[in-house]
Amino acid sequence: MKIKKDHGWADVAFDVIVHGLLLVLVVVTLYPLLYVAFASFSDAGRLVAHQGFLFYPLGFSLEAYVSVFKNPGILTGYRNTLFILVFGVAVNLIFTAIGAYVLSRRGVMWNRMFMMVIVLTMFFGGGLIPLYLVVKGVGLIDSLWATIIPFTVNTFNLIIMRTAFQSVPESLEESAKMDGAGHLTILLRIFVPLSMPVIAVMILYYAVEKWNGWFYASIFLKDHDLFPLQLVLREILISNSTDAMTANAANAERFQIGETIKYATIMVATVPILCVYPFVQKYFVKGVMVGALKG
Repeated sequence: MKIKKDHGWADVAFDVIVHGLLLVLVVVTLYPLLYVAFASFSDAGRLVAHQGFLFYPLGFSLEAYVSVFKNPGILTGYRNTLFILVFGVAVNLIFTAIGAYVLSRRGVMWNRMFMMVIVLTMFFGGGLIPLYLVVKGVGLIDSLWATIIPFTVNTFNLIIMRTAFQSVPESLEESAKMDGAGHLTILLRIFVPLSMPVIAVMILYYAVEKWNGWFYASIFLKDHDLFPLQLVLREILISNSTDAMTANAANAERFQIGETIKYATIMVATVPILCVYPFVQKYFVKGVMVGALKG
């Protein structure tokens, strides 16, 4: 049987349309980030006077970045965000893995009932005020742990990891038990190594959540020295609080420099988390597809 390699006009037209739409999607998605990057490296006066699209920096300048890193709030925000990121992701992974291991084991008493109750939390919650009262009651107000402990396990991530653990052959677990291994050894020596693609995806999910988190921090944290980076960025963008970074500039120049500082702050808060993605990209598709293989 001879297979024709040539495509018909319908196939060619379909390919052209699909590739055209994807190209438009890439441009629409990428251009805002490029605009912010070009604006952050632009001369403040020329940027304020410019209107319309921006395809290159208007007079290369690092003044905005120098001003950003001179602001103690940015460095403090970085420190707080890194604390939340490191300890938050560690706590998330530990408890998610333990919960997924228990829920994936056959013969656990009331396993199905526990799973139904956990899934219900995806659709029903107590609300913001009860959450605030609980956090206040345990003494976590004005503590960075208030952004970590109440959000220890994400139900969706728990279900994904549980599905991954269920796909591990039961014979491996039985062999380990015959050799005298306990549940902790089985989890760390068998399930975790065999589920590294899913764990890599969990790290990405939790890391992005912690890095971008600002809402609950704005509720639970009142001390500005505890603000994470995104909350500092929010104050700069919404409250227009760039005075601390433009103290040495003349009044006429403060507004202009303030505009470039906003873009530079966005870049400082966005680029680090973007740099993480290439290292987990090869695990991403495989890890996400696990949830579609077995329910």
